This record gives sequence, C-alpha cells and structure tokens, in this order.
Amino acid sequence: MRSRRRSWSTTSGTARRLRALIDVARDGYLWFLERTNGPIGYVEGTPYVKQNVFKSLDPKTGRPEIDPLRKPATGKSVDFCPSLWGGKNWPPIAYSPKTRMIYIPANENLCASFAAENVTYTPGGRFTGATGTMHIAPGADHIGEVQAWNVDTGKRTWTHMYANSQNWGPMLATGGGLVFSGGTNDRKFHAFDASTGKLLWEYPTNSGITGQPSSFSVDGTQYVAVQSGWGVDARGMQTQLNNARPGKFPDVPEGGVIWVFAIK
Repeated sequence: MRSRRRSWSTTSGTARRLRALIDVARDGYLWFLERTNGPIGYVEGTPYVKQNVFKSLDPKTGRPEIDPLRKPATGKSVDFCPSLWGGKNWPPIAYSPKTRMIYIPANENLCASFAAENVTYTPGGRFTGATGTMHIAPGADHIGEVQAWNVDTGKRTWTHMYANSQNWGPMLATGGGLVFSGGTNDRKFHAFDASTGKLLWEYPTNSGITGQPSSFSVDGTQYVAVQSGWGVDARGMQTQLNNARPGKFPDVPEGGVIWVFAIK
C-alpha cells in the first residue's frame, strides 16, 4: 500500500515527511518503508499480532534476528506464531486518505507446529518435506480482528474483535467514513465507523465473504457490492480451528452469490 505521510515519528523521536510503502505481512509485522528513486528504505517494523520468531530488528536495515528455536530442521518439531496463514494472508487492507488510517483483516492468537522430514519425490504427489498443525495460543479469547492504524503516527487506533471466528475479509474504505468487510464464519457483511471502529451495520448472507467489496454510484445512489462464497483457505482454517476447539467453529455453507446494498 502506498501512502504520502505528512510526518513520521520514528522510535528515535525524529519526525520527517516521506513517501511511504506499508506492508502488512504474513510474518506478523507491519512494515513501514520509504519509496525513493533508488532502493526501498526501511523506516520501522512493529508486530501487529502475536509473534515469537523475530527476536529483534536491525534499526538501520530492518533485517530480523531469527530465534534459533524457531528454525525448522529435519527430525525436529518447532512451534511458532503466527501460523503459516500469517497474521494476515492474501485479503487486502484498505486505506482512507480522510482518516489517515489503514484497515487490516487480521487473525490473532494463531500459532503452528512444523516438523521437517525427508521425503521421496513421487510424480503427482505432495513434495513439501514437512508436516504442520495450526493451534490456538493458550488463553486466547478471540481470533479474528479488524485493526485500524494511523499512518502518520504508526500507532494502532482501534480494534474490533471476533470471539468465535477468523477473519478472511478484504477491506473497503469509503469517502463517506465507512469501512466494509466480511470474512467471518457468521456469514455477515459488516460496516464500521472508519474513525472509531463502531459496528454500525451487519447483514447475514448465504455464505462466508472472502470477496473484495466494491462501491459505485448509479443515478445518485451509492451501492456496495460483494461476493459471498466460502472456501479454500478460509474453509481450511475453519476446519483446523474446529479441531482445536470442537463445536466452536462449525462448517460454513458454500456457494457464490453477489450481494448489492444501497447506502441511504
């Protein structure tokens, strides 16, 4: 995501204007980078979900120091957070130039175990050389989140939590001060106040929503459209969550339907 920052205060307390890149990565870190005419510059990295792989970041380059206990090896099982699905996977974030915030569909408290093993290649078969299992961090009271971060300060502004669902919902921020997202196993489409995070509206659809919402205007009426249709990674995570906590994450109906809502 690209953003023009009016100011940026680093951990050293120095404030300056820069042209920024922001990467919300699967490694659980929110990376603030600088666009230049040459190499991309490192500004700051901060975890946005639970992580235990990086012990520290080089203050100049951002290169992480990896905890040796989290490095996989043949015949050895390691635990790490976040899971292979990450704190955020492919569903895109949204940015509002009015609120100066980015909106992240995050998954918190998800970890995994990973065991490397010798494997013989067989045409047409899996050739990963490892087995892995996702698990929920001890004491976790929720999984899915919508996070809002101010791009000028680099600080989190608000968080909406889903107690019994992951979040696989791409985000949409509108000029009218709303943020739309699905991604939850209750099949609902949600609208939040972009500034405060207050849940303003929700509507149950036929399935879980992993499609990208879009907004358009026809004859003076503003619409929001989104495809509802659960599957693939969202379904796979749902299965593993239900294995970890039986009965808490039941199956979600599948099937693709496009829903269109009018904003009045």
